[in-house]
This record gives sequence, C-alpha cells and structure tokens, in this order.
Amino acid sequence: MLAALGQFVFALDTIAFQELRRSTSWRHPSNSRVGAMPARQYIGPGDDTITLTGLQAPEFMGDRRALDRLREMADRGAAYALVNGAGEAFGAWVIESLEETGSIFVREGVARRIEFSIQLARVEDELADPAGGTDGGEDWGDWWEGDEWDWWADSAGPEAGGQEDDAP
Repeated sequence: MLAALGQFVFALDTIAFQELRRSTSWRHPSNSRVGAMPARQYIGPGDDTITLTGLQAPEFMGDRRALDRLREMADRGAAYALVNGAGEAFGAWVIESLEETGSIFVREGVARRIEFSIQLARVEDELADPAGGTDGGEDWGDWWEGDEWDWWADSAGPEAGGQEDDAP
C-alpha cells in the first residue's frame, strides 16, 4: 500500500502513483507605506495541496474502475483522511480535480495506458468523512433511545419470570 484516501487504497492492484508533489503556503499580506518597503504581517496558513501523478496499465496491473471510484468520492464533496503506507496521517483532504489521458487503444476503444493526475486540497480535520468514503450502510440515526439500564429490565432473569443460568 502506497497510501489510503479514506477507504480508497493506492496500491499496485488498484492504482499506484509515481509522484507525490506537496505545496504549502502561508499568508503574509502587505500594506503599502510611504518611503519604505511594504509592511507584511503573518495572518495564518494558506493553501496546502497535494498532486499525485502516475501511470496505469490495466492489462498488467491496476483496476480499470479505480479512477471511477475516485470520481464518485469527489462527487460526494466529502473530505477524507489521507494516510501513507507507513501509517503517517496527513489530515483531511478533498479531491479538487482528477485528470486522465488515455493512449495506446485497443480495437474496442479501451486505453492500454492511462496517465493520471489527482489534485487534493487540505481542509479542517473535523470535516473528514467518518465512513472513510464508503456508503456506510443504512443510517440508524439515534439507535439508542432508552434508558441506559433498559437492558437489565428486559433480561429473562428470575425477576422477569425466566430461569437462572445455573438452573437444571
């Protein structure tokens, strides 16, 4: 595993990137001054972006549907945790763009070589999708609506007319 974005794993059997380029900026706006250089003041972090580029040859390795799954994740507009293969967490990221170029086509019009570029942008960690990009299944809402001791009253113990565990 090279990295994981939510539940999507970048690896040889899905899609592997060859280059990870990260760009981080900080904000220092300027204020013009008469007879002096502009004054600058640090006001906080700026954009943090990661660009993943690579080459996929689906006939040899990789999954033809991997880029489609990444597009579906981007369509949700959610943020996903990014973790590298060594377990280092990079925080929450959104997919800003995905670009692919297909070449060396077979007779049916399917590309044998696909170059791709994925642009990620950092967001606040609290925005990360807790399901990690999966459907998550049925929404249970607030599944526990009773008192925390309701399970005790519903038990089939002797008080409720049931038998004890060590009864013959």
